[in-house]
Amino acid sequence: MATRAGQSVGIVIYSMYGHIAQLAEAEKAGIEKAGGSATIYQVAETLPEEVLQKMYAPPKPDYPIVKPTDLLKHDGILFGVATRYAGWPAQLKTFIDSLGQLWMKGALSGKFVGAFVSSAGPGGGQESTFYSMLSTFTHQGMIFVPLGYAGVNHLLSNFDEVHGGSPWGAGTFAGGAGVVRQPSKLELEIAEIQGQKFWQVVARTQFAVEESE
Repeated sequence: MATRAGQSVGIVIYSMYGHIAQLAEAEKAGIEKAGGSATIYQVAETLPEEVLQKMYAPPKPDYPIVKPTDLLKHDGILFGVATRYAGWPAQLKTFIDSLGQLWMKGALSGKFVGAFVSSAGPGGGQESTFYSMLSTFTHQGMIFVPLGYAGVNHLLSNFDEVHGGSPWGAGTFAGGAGVVRQPSKLELEIAEIQGQKFWQVVARTQFAVEESE
């Protein structure tokens, strides 16, 4: 067995209006601040362009479209989830459902995983979305790393402003019914701290791979 020299995190997102993309950049900044490296990917869009235009969705960010094999390049994966009915959006679920070959091989087993979310508002199901993700992570044998309260309690417990996020992971409220809201400074700070803490867990583990013949 040979120890892999470089460790990294893959950040896999679906972002329709840019909120999750902003959180992803903050997560990446936190990982890099802690001495790590990260690559942001986006899943393929499943809605036709005509529908996206009617939903006033802006152009997608310039991130590579993730393939199942991209997950094998990284020791930890963070999913950025735009909540739909307190669960995965169809776009991310489509990608998750394409991981069958990796599941059969146990290829993701033992990899660290975490998540951050966006919902329309406080009743949008942020924590329920994490619950729905756990079954996927469990079937893949991945090790879920929550944000927790350590080092971030003063932010999660801030009652001076409305904000997303929980000990499960960072979060933001996007607004709904014509209300436009962008991630706040507090929400972005929570996401950056999550990136730092996630990297600290990944960096403590020395992953090994089979030597080539």
